[in-house]
Amino acid sequence: MIKITINKSADIYQFKVNGHAAFAKYGQDIVCAAVSTALIMTGNLLLKYKDGYNIIELESKEGLFNLKVKNDEYVMLICDNLRDTLAEVARQYPQNVKFNG
Repeated sequence: MIKITINKSADIYQFKVNGHAAFAKYGQDIVCAAVSTALIMTGNLLLKYKDGYNIIELESKEGLFNLKVKNDEYVMLICDNLRDTLAEVARQYPQNVKFNG
């Protein structure tokens, strides 16, 4: 199961994601692919925005993603979009994704 925890304050947005969906065998798991794609796209976009100035922490490896950023208007829009995307995946695949955010 993929576990997603999101914490948001006025100043900081934080995502902690770990685990595997176990929806299908490795290389064919559409749930893992959906979550991974959303995370990687967001991380890459935030690295490009102001040369990554807002990033406090970014760790990405198999089965683990941690992101902590300083909020501004643009960063909040990006992170809200990621939150909404992950929530939708969790809604569609509740046996594979646990969402707390």
